[in-house]
Amino acid sequence: MTEQYKKQMAEDRAAVEAYLRTAFQADERYADLQEAMEYSLLAGGKRLRPVLVLECCRLCGGEADKAIPFAAAVEMIHTYSLIHDDLPAMDNDNMRRGRPTNHVVYGEATAILAGDALLTAAFEQLAKAELPAGRIVQAVTCLSRCAGAPGMVGGQVLDMAGEGHSLTIGELEQLQSLKTGALISAAAQLGCIAAGD
Repeated sequence: MTEQYKKQMAEDRAAVEAYLRTAFQADERYADLQEAMEYSLLAGGKRLRPVLVLECCRLCGGEADKAIPFAAAVEMIHTYSLIHDDLPAMDNDNMRRGRPTNHVVYGEATAILAGDALLTAAFEQLAKAELPAGRIVQAVTCLSRCAGAPGMVGGQVLDMAGEGHSLTIGELEQLQSLKTGALISAAAQLGCIAAGD
């Protein structure tokens, strides 16, 4: 990885972090819902998906700063999926990124609602982008498909169904292409859509 690319990644990560930190500041607070949302959303991570949105936008000749709401949307979807994945009904994890998981801190009900709120907030972010309406419609179509049953959610179901069973290489490839790959694909596509490509 070149120094220039590392520098660009660091700048993109910082821009996404700054945007995410303000995403819910103007919202009315309901009990500890927004706090729970921010607890997981701002817990760090590599931010590969939002950085990919911005880089693909640049590669297609677009202005990366206009794609930041799309980048934030992908990260919100990713974060909601982690919150739900950690729940007792799924993987029952108690730690994520070196600290207690959302449901351990806020309880299962609030964790579920925080995940739900991040999922819906992602589509609000798409609508906030200062881009032509046609591109926003394309982005909604792309992200809903890649995050839903034909994508990430479908992969999670296959993951749960495969617990305790030996999976074939083909089954494992399908699981990973949906559970992880679909959202990475969405990030790349959203960058291109933001650029108008």
